[in-house]
Amino acid sequence: MPAQLKSCAGTYLYRVPVHRPGHLAVTGNGPRTLGALFRATGSPVIVTTSPLLSELTARAAAAAHARRRGPDCACGATVTLADRSDATVVRHGDTVAKAHAPDADPAGLTARLTAAGRLPGILLPPLDPAPADLHGRLVTCWPYGTPVDPEDPDAAPWEAAATLLARLHRSTAPHALPPMRGPAKAAGAVARLRAAGPHPGTAPVLRAWAALPAWARAEAPMPDTATLCHGDLHLGQLVRHPAPDGPWLLIDVDDLGVGVPAWDLARPAAWYACGLLPPEEWTRFLAAYRAAAGPAVPPDGDPWPALDVPARALTVQSAARAVAKAAAADRPLDEVEQCLVDACDRMRTVPSQLTHMSAK
Repeated sequence: MPAQLKSCAGTYLYRVPVHRPGHLAVTGNGPRTLGALFRATGSPVIVTTSPLLSELTARAAAAAHARRRGPDCACGATVTLADRSDATVVRHGDTVAKAHAPDADPAGLTARLTAAGRLPGILLPPLDPAPADLHGRLVTCWPYGTPVDPEDPDAAPWEAAATLLARLHRSTAPHALPPMRGPAKAAGAVARLRAAGPHPGTAPVLRAWAALPAWARAEAPMPDTATLCHGDLHLGQLVRHPAPDGPWLLIDVDDLGVGVPAWDLARPAAWYACGLLPPEEWTRFLAAYRAAAGPAVPPDGDPWPALDVPARALTVQSAARAVAKAAAADRPLDEVEQCLVDACDRMRTVPSQLTHMSAK
């Protein structure tokens, strides 16, 4: 495959040769499956100290027992599912409790929970309509759903993800819903990169960031302020509910809001453009989204005029996180991380055909 792939609109994507279908051709200690790539570019992992974790565990157990309506607990031990700087998540039986980011806005999160409760069949509904306060953190409880197996990329539900996104994007956004937080999260990743100290990968990431339109850097309103968006779509944001074999649903409403729907397609688009997602899987995802009448891209023809800016922004966000992690660990980039930084280095400017995506 050529090192660059020309789109129908005449723009050049920051393409590199793709790896073998289903897996990443990486070496050393780098991630070896698509699921591992999701974890490799996520938020920093931390260890939450008591009393938050112990009381979050108690909150999950109480919610699970209330759902069972019985005095006996057959739920088993509480399991910590995630412990990051932006979220701590524990599971007790069929119930999950989540402590949201320290800076989570109560009114915004409540509006997002309300939206999730009104979209059954698309978003997993919360058990309660409003968050609770626990040691200064907002906490929500949810039914447990079976997640995507990160070690089985051949079973990745690309079609289900695309169809759910299309249905979400066609849904009417509640009046009080805040903006989708995708650009703000990208800006946060770049801010953490700037604070991480010197690293050889920093300069190309910051150059690519500076070339993006202001709206994609969270420095201006988004061009679309009406479309309902997830804000942080990847395969870790899908679960089967009821577990273990129910239909797929979207989870994690922290970034839900109104905005540019192409942002929700941008992470798989970016991975495809970087050579980290096989063309067949990208084609499956895009075709399913179009078949479900998703509005983010035209129903046929070249999708990249709509996707290019968000895909560049998600590439920068992923690269910024990767370089910040490498700088903190005082280590070189692994192969996947280097792919992301190399893609940023090829993104010197946003093509002039795409400047209409900038917010004026």
